[in-house]
Amino acid sequence: MTDSPIEFYFDFNSPYGYVGAHLIDNIAERYDRKTDWYPISLGVAFKITGMKPMSDIPLKGEYFEIDSARVCRYYGVDYLKPDVAPFSATAASRAFYWIKDKDPGQAKGFAMAIYAAALAKNEDVSAPSSVVKIAAGVGIDQKELLDALQEPDIKQRLVDETDGAIKKGVFGSPFVIADGEPFFGVDRFEILDEWLVTEGF
Repeated sequence: MTDSPIEFYFDFNSPYGYVGAHLIDNIAERYDRKTDWYPISLGVAFKITGMKPMSDIPLKGEYFEIDSARVCRYYGVDYLKPDVAPFSATAASRAFYWIKDKDPGQAKGFAMAIYAAALAKNEDVSAPSSVVKIAAGVGIDQKELLDALQEPDIKQRLVDETDGAIKKGVFGSPFVIADGEPFFGVDRFEILDEWLVTEGF
C-alpha cells in the first residue's frame, strides 16, 4: 500500500457514479488517503467494450430504471430520473478539468453541483451556458469559464483523460483504482473499503 491518491473515474450520466461521488471521499478519509477525480466520456469506452447505455438495452434498461432509483434511496441520495438520458456531459467534464487545475476541491464541489442539477433536479447540463451557471454557484466566474470551454487545449484535455483512463482499464462508472487495484461499480465500494483496511487480500 502507498499513500498515493485513490483514483475515482465517473461519467455525469451515471446514477451509480453520482452515488459513488457521495461516498468515495469519506472512504478515503478513513484511511488518511486523498482522492483524485476524473470525469470521462464513457461512450468512448463503450465503443471498445461493445456496450451502450443501459437505458438503451432491452431488459437491462427496465431494470436500470428501477435499480438506479433504489440505489440512490438506499444511500440517501436525492434522485430524479432525467427526461433526457443519456445527455451530453462534454461541457461539464471539460469544465471540471479547467476548474481542477485551479482548485481540485472546488472542482469536486462543481461535480457535485452538476450531478445534483442533472440527476436530482432534472436540469439541463448539456449546454455550456447551463454549465457555467451551475459553476457560478460554487464561485466560478461564468465568462472566464465560458471562454475557457472554447479553448482547444480544454477540449483535448477530456479526450486525453478519457484515453488515459481506458489505458488503465477503466470501462464504467464509477470506477476506482486504489494502489493499482481496480474496482468497478458502487456495489464494490464495500470491498474497496475492506481492501484498504487489510492492505490487500
